[in-house]
Amino acid sequence: MTLRRSICLIEPHYAFAGTIHTWKFKYTTHILLPKGTKLKFDLLSKGRPIDWQRPQINLKEKENLIWAELSDGKPITAKEIAAKDSIPQYEFSLPQDLKAGDTLTIFVGTPLKDQSTKKGNRSQCFIQRRRPFYLYIDPKGKGDYKEPEIFNLDVRGNQLHTIKIIAPSIVAKNKRFDVVVRFEDKFGNLTNNALEGTLIELTHEHLRESLNWKLFIPETGFINLPNLYFNEPGVYKIRLRNSKTQEVFSSPPIKCFSETDLNVHWGILHGESEKVDATENIEACLRLMRDENALHFFATSPFESQEETSNEIWKLISTYIAEFNEDDRFNTFLGFQWDGADGVEGLRQFIYTKDNKPILRKKEIKNNTLKKLYKSHTPKDLLSIPSFTMAKGFHFNFSDFNPEFEKVVEIYNAWGSSECTKKEGNPRPITAGGKKGISETEEGSIRNALNSGHRFGFVAGGFDDRGIFGSCFENDQVQYSPGLTAIITMKEQTRDQLVNALSLRNCYATTGERIILGINIAGSIMGGELSTKPKPGLVINRHISGYVAGTTHLNEIALIRNGTIIHTYHPKEYFFDFAFDDSDHLGEVVITHPSRPPFVYYYLRVIQEDGHMAWSSPIWIDYPEFTNTAPPKKKK
Repeated sequence: MTLRRSICLIEPHYAFAGTIHTWKFKYTTHILLPKGTKLKFDLLSKGRPIDWQRPQINLKEKENLIWAELSDGKPITAKEIAAKDSIPQYEFSLPQDLKAGDTLTIFVGTPLKDQSTKKGNRSQCFIQRRRPFYLYIDPKGKGDYKEPEIFNLDVRGNQLHTIKIIAPSIVAKNKRFDVVVRFEDKFGNLTNNALEGTLIELTHEHLRESLNWKLFIPETGFINLPNLYFNEPGVYKIRLRNSKTQEVFSSPPIKCFSETDLNVHWGILHGESEKVDATENIEACLRLMRDENALHFFATSPFESQEETSNEIWKLISTYIAEFNEDDRFNTFLGFQWDGADGVEGLRQFIYTKDNKPILRKKEIKNNTLKKLYKSHTPKDLLSIPSFTMAKGFHFNFSDFNPEFEKVVEIYNAWGSSECTKKEGNPRPITAGGKKGISETEEGSIRNALNSGHRFGFVAGGFDDRGIFGSCFENDQVQYSPGLTAIITMKEQTRDQLVNALSLRNCYATTGERIILGINIAGSIMGGELSTKPKPGLVINRHISGYVAGTTHLNEIALIRNGTIIHTYHPKEYFFDFAFDDSDHLGEVVITHPSRPPFVYYYLRVIQEDGHMAWSSPIWIDYPEFTNTAPPKKKK
């Protein structure tokens, strides 16, 4: 004997991401629902711009409306019921009996049939298989709801808008590499929804005549192109042209060397996804970062408090971090944020180098100060990354800087740069739109910290809306693009190699674009330290060479010495190699420090025409033989 069940259907039975339509949720009951029965409908939307649009309940309005109907076609008005961390749920009361086999239809959209695509309701902007909607039923009408009935529909990728090309940033001549091509809608979802007969043609600079590929868009929305290589050194961009629309899409730059052991790995050490909450669904977040964002590494960064991250959630995060870590593909790190005393400790991201470590809660006496934390751990176990250092009220003044644990500092995240103040020329300062927002403070200036003798590399943070960053939306804080961190290794991609490179400060920061850059002084790359003892010629001249390859044309490349720009290039093209001789006598420009030899430091700051930026980690030169008898400055 087969038990009868209620039927839940949606028309249409699928949605394209971000589509405006009138959605019909048809519920056919298998039992009698008497007059007065209450039904509560939950769209399971958080109300974010990317989520399913929140409808309104006023029947006089004909746009983006939710209402219900029985077979007689008379509308039933919805009542909003507040829900935690989401848009309201919508409650209906039956005006008459609903017999077994009869259907109740919940409409979300507009009653104007010819205006459905203009005045209807917008679906969510990200794809999802079997996207659920809940309908709770209480036949007694007292609001005592049990397990819900569930509607499901697939949200598919919308029309082809962008072709994203994922390629390595650095390759060697004649060394083969693979490229992944993603066909995406305007929201970044994979899609094969393109005009009939669409072909994609492959090209790049110095194209070999034998390479003439035309690609179909696969059902999966992505394709792997194997065994590409370049015959000559240079900077390249792989280009794909849509044969129907004639649009051309380019990869980020690829720099080809005659020979190289360098590898550039892209990732996020502090950041959250706007699409997926890492705390609520760590597995989906890791898949997003690895597959959709094509990152090489990712660290979790929930706040340490019990309210933000329970023990159960931390255990789940730890499990997935261990499972997803895969050398030469996607390295994962267990990390969390810790907000210490303003000024003295500040906000920072802790990253473990091994799996299954405890979250260090500030409420616990043994973890309530940085000094205690550092005393109970070793630099091999734990990285401490000061972040948002110029954010007033959460800043870090570097007075108690610990170089053993604090190898790198976050120079940028989506809420601004801590390089220097706005008056000093910071293009992306920490700025509050309203009076209650977070403003900048010079106490946390990274340039000031470097000038004080502290040494660290630069990394970038991404988007964050948790903990202290949650109020940024309410207070109209100025928001920028999420950043990316590039880590340079000379061997394979493993956790140990990435951590070692961070410890050596072989890393740099960008505002989100995969800008390639390098700087070299006397054989030392970014993060390196030199001394005039083995290289006395550095006292007279420092030959500085480097390269930049942007995702679009470069507007400015600034060479910065001791916090001051000493030379600027304006290439007006997307790649540029440079060489500069700093011939100022080292004794004229060194910074003196009571506990270390006099020194200078150099780093690059790059600004593209589209406003995106990059910062190389510094290179330091010590001058231990310095005396105050340096020759007088030359007259210019």
